[in-house]
Amino acid sequence: MTPNVAGVLLAAGSGSRLGRPKALVIVGGRSLVERGVALLRDGGAHPVIVVTGAAEPTDRPGDAVMVRNPDWATGMGSSLAAGLAAVPPDCAAAVIALADQPLVGAESVRRLIAAAAGGTPVAVACYEGRPRNPVLIGREHWPAVLALATGDVGARPFLRAHPELVTHVECGDVGRPDDIDSAADLASAERLLTT
Repeated sequence: MTPNVAGVLLAAGSGSRLGRPKALVIVGGRSLVERGVALLRDGGAHPVIVVTGAAEPTDRPGDAVMVRNPDWATGMGSSLAAGLAAVPPDCAAAVIALADQPLVGAESVRRLIAAAAGGTPVAVACYEGRPRNPVLIGREHWPAVLALATGDVGARPFLRAHPELVTHVECGDVGRPDDIDSAADLASAERLLTT
């Protein structure tokens, strides 16, 4: 039986390297938030929770739950905590995605949820063998994740501390983990999304 899995989209940062909050960035005719919500929803996560902070998105995608992190400036750790705190109690796990990775692909989320259905408590999307995002984490591990998620780091310290729990799920055939951190990254994503 497939567990009830929420999606948490982290979209709170100021985009200091890009020069504007990523929650406001449009690529391929859609905002990064809209794309991230679609990624999680189309991949089978429900509900989808969007964590904002530096700016509120100009669009409110569908039935996504918007959660503002008042401590967004402290880094990704507080946004992850805000997102997980908003997950309903009937969800056994959450898929955590980053708003600035619009090329990931919904199939990556589907594969992570399928891994959870098979009994995997922690699953990480990999691209050509390299672990990246999104990640799925079972509820029973959230306290340990949040204990290590301080400053501008999310789940990575927990994943490194507990490799025995992690299942790597290859997703390089269905998406790319490219970050949008600069104008050049944005232009590259625009080309890839419109061709």
